[in-house]
Amino acid sequence: MIQPDYIFECSWEVCNKVGGIYTVLSTKARTLQQRFPDHILFIGPELGSAGQAAEFDEDASLFLDWRRTTSAAGLPVRVGRWRIPGAPLVLLVDYRQLFSRKNELFYEMWESFGVDSSRAYGDYDESCIFAAATGRVIESFYHYHHLEAQHVVAHFNEWMLGFGLLHLRKHVPRIATLFTTHATTIGRSIAGNNKPLYGYMKGYDGDGMAAELHVEAKHSVEKQAAHFADCFTTVSEITAVECRQLLNKAPDVVTPNGFEPDFVPTPDRYPARRADARRQLLRAAELLYGQTFDTNSTFLVSISGRYEYRNKGIDVFIDAMNSLRSSADLPRTVVAFLLIPAWVYAPRADLKAAIEQGASASEPLPTSFLTHWLHRMDDDRISNFILHAGFTRRTDERLKIVFVPCYLDGRDGIFNTPYYDLLIGMDATLYPSYYEPWGYTPLESVAFGIPTVTTDLAGFGRWAQTIVSGRDITEGVAVIPRTDDNYTAVVDASANALRSLMRLPDDERLAISQRCQTLATKAEWERFITYYYTAFDHALTAALQRG
Repeated sequence: MIQPDYIFECSWEVCNKVGGIYTVLSTKARTLQQRFPDHILFIGPELGSAGQAAEFDEDASLFLDWRRTTSAAGLPVRVGRWRIPGAPLVLLVDYRQLFSRKNELFYEMWESFGVDSSRAYGDYDESCIFAAATGRVIESFYHYHHLEAQHVVAHFNEWMLGFGLLHLRKHVPRIATLFTTHATTIGRSIAGNNKPLYGYMKGYDGDGMAAELHVEAKHSVEKQAAHFADCFTTVSEITAVECRQLLNKAPDVVTPNGFEPDFVPTPDRYPARRADARRQLLRAAELLYGQTFDTNSTFLVSISGRYEYRNKGIDVFIDAMNSLRSSADLPRTVVAFLLIPAWVYAPRADLKAAIEQGASASEPLPTSFLTHWLHRMDDDRISNFILHAGFTRRTDERLKIVFVPCYLDGRDGIFNTPYYDLLIGMDATLYPSYYEPWGYTPLESVAFGIPTVTTDLAGFGRWAQTIVSGRDITEGVAVIPRTDDNYTAVVDASANALRSLMRLPDDERLAISQRCQTLATKAEWERFITYYYTAFDHALTAALQRG
């Protein structure tokens, strides 16, 4: 296979923890850095945020002369290393000066590729201006360092980077381009608008649905990037079906998302890390509800990820917890956590003070299910569903629910602990997704030895069924069949899977944890990276044939 001499990996989520693409990039970085040492360059936006600064170690000595040329051209670039395993090179692009040329850039994309930006709104402008800047930075680096005789690949993730790919296709066609859609704009919009996606898939027209759902601009750039890329990829077979129907383009390669075991504590450190996580989680729950929970016997379960109420199965999670709460045969006391970032106003001062002062759990706090106050809480769907579902603060009720509505980046004001360092304390996770092209959260769960429940509408769920049956949580992952209209059955199956896990003795749950980690090894990047090598070969072959 033809392999690249240089790779440019471009995404809005480089050194910018927003969603699942961050996990894709940050976990595969070490594997690619080992194969292409310092010849893989990650490109992201220069945002100047505290979160980004914590991820990025700047090295002003790198590519100094080249950076002077980009600054003179109105595209300042900061260079350094991403503070993740592998410590790859990163270019952070300040794209703001290109805003003055927005109309010119949008017209060029229309004239050259038929990208229709006329109905753009929201984050479209900023994303596409950044993408246009990214394409120009790659073009500049390529020519300045005389890479014309080298095999060069530029990989663009999601519609937000489509302008960058199309710029290179027009101005530097010798650079081989890859485009990955991690979730189609139309598929996500159909599901998010409570329309049936799967049973009606063959009847949907992508362009027509884009107009109906008012996402014409995003769909347009995504579709054109898919068609003009030298290699078009997506992350699962289930999303490949969407691409064929909604983008009128079948992926050239399916590139499933892997995981890097560096994020999981070694066996000698695992017990202490798990005990510390459970202590923190239960301490917050005790102060919120004014009661104590036994550290060893209390069953901790969680859901996490992006705030997509129906798509991620948040509604199913709450209903399943309500079903368990109401059941007469709940085997253990349960604390259920929703680790879902929302529109946070501030960490609640009463809880923060109680934690810092080492207060005892005496009286429940108002709004006991919430760790942080929210903007416009009356409009928050999760809070409203919890309030109307019937959960109470009574000590005789054996299931308590806790909504943690913030990014767990170690600076949230309550836990001040990164997500992985809390995940390790769970006994199970539940991700009953309706729309989930891959599903990093259940993969992360099993990598940490935590059994998970997911659905066969998630890419990870489909993949897991190629390794295990998925019919029983004792395998490490239970995969629940989900359709457009079997919501109640999914709620019941989710609750039953967790109930059966609670009944198992400690030695059996330890064996399940080990099965989880064995399953996760089959999804490590050292295995899945070969799909990318196939994609590189496909793209480079196409670019060479173009001449």
